[in-house]
Amino acid sequence: MDRAPITAGNFLALAKDNFYDGVTFHRVIPGFMIQGGDPLSKDADPTNDGKGGPGYFIKDEFYEGSSNVAGTIAMANAGAGTGGSQFFINIGDNTFLDYDKEPASSKHPVFGRITAGMDVLAAISAVDRDSHDRPLENVTIQDVIISDDSVSVVE
Repeated sequence: MDRAPITAGNFLALAKDNFYDGVTFHRVIPGFMIQGGDPLSKDADPTNDGKGGPGYFIKDEFYEGSSNVAGTIAMANAGAGTGGSQFFINIGDNTFLDYDKEPASSKHPVFGRITAGMDVLAAISAVDRDSHDRPLENVTIQDVIISDDSVSVVE
């Protein structure tokens, strides 16, 4: 939270507002990542998944020592400064996405990490999917539980 207060605070605020309840992991690439956070994934049209957000963008935050290693959570976006609600969880070590590596092309700020349940992430990353990496059966986020309520939320 200290290193990416805007990004982490945005995620926490959306979670507390139940924004993520019912969204799916709409993009799954084994050994690489699983992506979710798009409110459009709640509708019946899978072709618009990955195109939605909260209706605003947040500033990118990169910090020394951040790395897209297995278990980290990063902001998904369509370019610099276009993050909002979509995020991905690194299933493998994807250090080629690190902002400080050549070519410095990463636009995906790391803002958290998974502390338990990597086996669940591995199971999600192994689901059958179509040619666009969409799961054939929905993998739905039922509820996001904030376990440390002392964490501040940027509004």
